[in-house]
Amino acid sequence: MKNTAITQKHIKLGAKMVSFAGFNMPVSYSGLNDEHLTVRNFVGIFDVSHMGEFMLKGDKALDLIQCVTSNDASKLTDKKVQYTCMPNDKGGIVDDLLVYQWNRNEYYLVVNASNIEKDWNWIQKHNTFGVEMKNMSDDLSLFAVQGPNAAKTLQKLTDIDLPKMEYYSFDTGKMAGCEDVIISNTGYTGAGGFEIYVWNRDAAKMWDAIMEAGKEFGIKPIGLGARDTLRLEMGFCLYGNDIDDATSPIEAGLGWITKFTKEFTNSKNFKEQKEKGVSKKLIGFEMIDRGIPRHDYEIADAAGNNIGKVTSGTQSPSLNKGIGMGYVKTAFSNPGAEIFIKIRDKMLKANVVKPPFFQKWKNEN
Repeated sequence: MKNTAITQKHIKLGAKMVSFAGFNMPVSYSGLNDEHLTVRNFVGIFDVSHMGEFMLKGDKALDLIQCVTSNDASKLTDKKVQYTCMPNDKGGIVDDLLVYQWNRNEYYLVVNASNIEKDWNWIQKHNTFGVEMKNMSDDLSLFAVQGPNAAKTLQKLTDIDLPKMEYYSFDTGKMAGCEDVIISNTGYTGAGGFEIYVWNRDAAKMWDAIMEAGKEFGIKPIGLGARDTLRLEMGFCLYGNDIDDATSPIEAGLGWITKFTKEFTNSKNFKEQKEKGVSKKLIGFEMIDRGIPRHDYEIADAAGNNIGKVTSGTQSPSLNKGIGMGYVKTAFSNPGAEIFIKIRDKMLKANVVKPPFFQKWKNEN
């Protein structure tokens, strides 16, 4: 297993460590519910240094990105970020990712940890444009500082005006005495906050500085367990669960990042799906009966017929009810539709809802 630059800090903090995407990662510290509600109400810090980062550089860098991603990266301006996905040529998704534009000749791609090698090979395979590619995944650490008090915590450590930074934009500068830090107003929790990219040599210093700066705001270290429940409350897809090599962005409700103003890998097929419709769709649902849905549980209609399966599910710490996502036959995908989740041979009632499940948050950073 690989370690992040601050694995020993997690162990000293008493974190429960697990293997995730080949990395030794903290799944929890004080407990999932406590960590989840800390992020929703105060501020938490995640070590997500297992994520991958690629640099693409050259006058054809945008052409390569446009070729391999579904969103329209030409709409980006300098120091802006875009959520997108890389479709494969079989109708599924290679990965979902973020594109950071430094300028029209230089971009950073941030990819999922489990897909680093696969993504690199896929992009390289399509690099007929002579674009310079550099895999920086082993050189960078990434901390997500999330929650209503994230800006107040981090503002102590930098002169960059964080409250004025727009959502899905970024800047670079000095933070906590560390040079060349990337600070972006992004995150996957729906609680607001920032993601901090720092060289591995400065990772421990940055972590300690953020923990100290956040003390008065109730900061706590947060594990991957709460990261999963937080993203699920917002209806954000998790690669490997809700999207994968066999699910199309149209089926997954990602039509908003699938732009047909350009050609990209398999775009003709996806355009046809959008026009003609698909046989299954990714839906959100809330449990009516008491029960916790889990990955791969069967979804049925009132007669007990199989109509799909759960891809993500949990007991929502914010809502205190079971919530989940899953693929169902399109006829059962409309909000308000009654479905049943098979849990331990019982048919438990649920309603289809449109995510996010948790709607009290608004971006205030």
